[in-house]
Amino acid sequence: MELEPALQGLATLLHLLLFVYWLGGDVGVFYASRFVVDASLTREARLTAAKIFLDLDMIPRYCMALMLTVGGLLAEFSGIRHSPWQLLAIVLLGPAWVALVHLTHARQGTASGRMLARADVWFRLAVIAALLVSAIESLATGRLVGQEWLAAKLVVFAGLIACGLMIRRNLPPFVEGFRCLKTSGPTAESDRLMHDGLSRCRPWVLAIWAGLVVSAALGVFQPALQP
Repeated sequence: MELEPALQGLATLLHLLLFVYWLGGDVGVFYASRFVVDASLTREARLTAAKIFLDLDMIPRYCMALMLTVGGLLAEFSGIRHSPWQLLAIVLLGPAWVALVHLTHARQGTASGRMLARADVWFRLAVIAALLVSAIESLATGRLVGQEWLAAKLVVFAGLIACGLMIRRNLPPFVEGFRCLKTSGPTAESDRLMHDGLSRCRPWVLAIWAGLVVSAALGVFQPALQP
């Protein structure tokens, strides 16, 4: 077996697995969150659901962080060549992003955790900008002639990251209510805050699911986006 076809097959498999675990994990997180805010359940049951919710939420985060590296390698294997420094950046992006996501989660509630959370936001904004610039540059230079759907996937992925940032922006009421549930027990106000937080996040969660389906469809059908 030649090395490059084997690596391409492995990258394809990883790409599929990342899609499955990202979307599936995200659906699981959304489902578990319903039990966290269910006032008819005991405090202990809600806290157990919260632990499942929080731990499961790491899977989609890791999948997002690795997706660009795997997708970039697939593009390389399919003939979209990158310069050596670009290829190195693609390979290093995934592990570096996973490390940032993991450390931010592991150190939450600490001074270093808050610093990492801010760095994570700026990092994601930089990735969004880089994706949009890359898509525009690739289309403008004709680098993706016949494969314009790849540029569309970059734009969709930038949108997915933006949706994640909007979820983070709208989640504080839920966090505040959950903190009360965890420390002193549920109240009508804490339940209201958690419901409000999830309601604000719901449109962005649904947008992520739709974006993932659109991205998968682009990869499967590879439509011609220019006459």
